[in-house]
Amino acid sequence: MPDDLQPDVLRLELIELGDAFRAYQRRPEPDLAVLAELHDRKARAFTAWAAVTDDASLREEAERAETAARTTREMNANRLGVTADGDGPAVERLLTRAQAVHGRTVLEHVRVHAPLPDAEARLAVLMLTLRAARAGTGNVTGQDLLGWLQGDAERVLQQLVDVGWLRLPEDVSADDALTSRPEEPTQVTVPTLLPVEPRLFRFGKVTRARLSGWAQKVVGDRKLRKKKAGAATRLLAVYTAAHSRPDGRLGSTGEHAGLALDVVASFCAVRPEEVAEHTALLVAAGWLTEEADTAEGRLRGRLAERVLPLSGLL
Repeated sequence: MPDDLQPDVLRLELIELGDAFRAYQRRPEPDLAVLAELHDRKARAFTAWAAVTDDASLREEAERAETAARTTREMNANRLGVTADGDGPAVERLLTRAQAVHGRTVLEHVRVHAPLPDAEARLAVLMLTLRAARAGTGNVTGQDLLGWLQGDAERVLQQLVDVGWLRLPEDVSADDALTSRPEEPTQVTVPTLLPVEPRLFRFGKVTRARLSGWAQKVVGDRKLRKKKAGAATRLLAVYTAAHSRPDGRLGSTGEHAGLALDVVASFCAVRPEEVAEHTALLVAAGWLTEEADTAEGRLRGRLAERVLPLSGLL
């Protein structure tokens, strides 16, 4: 940039813009919304600079900055699960699209490989799998177990130990695990998740923690607790959240819109004809909108607006 560039306001803006880009590069975490604004500023500044100097290369640089701003906004919208030019405020999603894909991989693994057929055990297997997904071990407290399983916690935990799916420390019983506190959690082991190559789940520590927190928010949803939703209903809540689009619609669109009822039922450990009952409970809890139905072997519907932050972003 020439030292004698006029007007002064343009020269100062270009200097400040350079400083702003360098400061952005030093940020500990990226912020695509901030980066898009910087590219917008660059496009405006280079357009003005090109007008002053009649330099075609500066106009090309301004066009590249405009493209970069647009691309960055699209990337940010994709991360948040909203359209870049959509109406209304963006919904801040708990999971990125990539994390949601990993989450659906875990759900499918649990659907296929859960060692016991009932919904309570299926829910415990899901939550414990998410705790132990990386190392084959994870920490749980009595509050965790009772929150997931309520009065069935000791029975289910002991069943999982008896069939060999879960291991407790040698000096810890299922009853002991239910009394463990956050400062002294129980470390459980899931032998099938112990690290071997190739790894069963190929995601990192951050994604594991985010998925576990996401599932915890779903099964611990205040309105589901208020409705005293059982294990099958909460499994259905997890499945619908994981298999929803950015606007909350469930599953695919078009002729085969929605989710296959038999697959949903298999994950929730119920019969296909029982899914309607649990769907109605989710509607009553404000998890799904009232348009939800289970006709023609498909579960169709939409997540309620309050649930959209938990959407799995199909």
